[in-house]
Amino acid sequence: MDITEHMHSMGRQARAASRAMARADGATRNRALLLIADAIERDADLLRAANRQDMDAARAGGLEPALLDRLALSDSAIKTMVDGLRQIVSLPDPVGEITNMKSRPSGIQVGQMRVPLGVIGIIYEARPNVTVDAAGLCIKSGNAAILRGGSEAIHCNRALARLVSEGLQGAGLPLDAVQVVDTVDRAAVGALITMPQYVDVIVPRGGKGLIARLMAESTVPMIKHLDGICHVYIDDRADIAKALPVAFNAKCHRYGTCNTMETLLVSRAIAAIALPQLAELYKTEEVELRADAEAHAILSANGYPWLKHATEQDWSTEYLAPILAIRVVEGLDSAIDHINTWSSKHTESIITEDYSAALRFLREVDSASVMVNASTRFADGFEYGLGAEIGISNDKLHARGPVGLEGLTSLKYVVFGHGEIRQ
Repeated sequence: MDITEHMHSMGRQARAASRAMARADGATRNRALLLIADAIERDADLLRAANRQDMDAARAGGLEPALLDRLALSDSAIKTMVDGLRQIVSLPDPVGEITNMKSRPSGIQVGQMRVPLGVIGIIYEARPNVTVDAAGLCIKSGNAAILRGGSEAIHCNRALARLVSEGLQGAGLPLDAVQVVDTVDRAAVGALITMPQYVDVIVPRGGKGLIARLMAESTVPMIKHLDGICHVYIDDRADIAKALPVAFNAKCHRYGTCNTMETLLVSRAIAAIALPQLAELYKTEEVELRADAEAHAILSANGYPWLKHATEQDWSTEYLAPILAIRVVEGLDSAIDHINTWSSKHTESIITEDYSAALRFLREVDSASVMVNASTRFADGFEYGLGAEIGISNDKLHARGPVGLEGLTSLKYVVFGHGEIRQ
């Protein structure tokens, strides 16, 4: 098979399907989503069996623990996929919405209409749930999609692709509206990201190596983030009873996700109180702590067994593992300065009871999601009420943060006249 020609064929089919999807009414698109959700529930056992094949092969191939975690399709993950599709159905249909209508002195009326982007290419590693999340959001927003999952999830993705096709067919929508690339040849990625005549935007979801490659080679615009170096700052006005569970959850809920805390900042005024209590929590999970000199002195005095000295490299590292960098800072100003210097602009949280400090943190921290008294693990399309997410963007143009339906649409100007001519 000539991979380039095969991908160009998929692109042509997707372009044709995107026009049909843009014409389809919201009820038809919702029906497809409900049929897919029903099919996933019905065939959950088959999906688990396909996922076991992928997991067995991945373990035998030495896949790293963070990717194994993303690859696993648990009962709760299947339920989340189904719930996500049904939540997407319940969301307002963005396609065709006209806003910002204004009457001009000439007599014309000018507004903006929300329209699909067209054809979206999604490239991802592991994470079979992305197949369903991406398909669901693209269908709801009236787009066509070309999905290229990782080779480690090929069996599960093939099974999910059949269920998505079943739902599209049952709703009378074109099967080419969602195509899953059924080859593990890496050349397929190179072709997909260099087809601007067929693909309107690329959404990569994967490791730093994948996204760096796409940034270097793609001729199609991308919605992306490179790293998830997320911070929690415990302010001197923090309620320790809130700070402890938030800082523990942000690190230990899951290690292999982009919204996991990688650096903990603690105000000097409460470091001697907060750090020993946090260490007791992290000890239960055997988290390695890489601490600056001040934090190291406090933690070593309390005999923390997995303690190392932090280096400058630790402030810019996404561990995706039970490793946490810790730094004691003077206060809010130095915390904001550290975050804006070292963050990947993904998600940051402040723990404080000081309203003014919280507002300053929200205004001045330059990241896609900024939180007060909440775990960074909430930076997620499902948790934000988007139904699901197609990815997270730390770019500033078009879409930022978890990308849901609106991020997969654009605005065009529409003009209503009564025969007016320009004088």
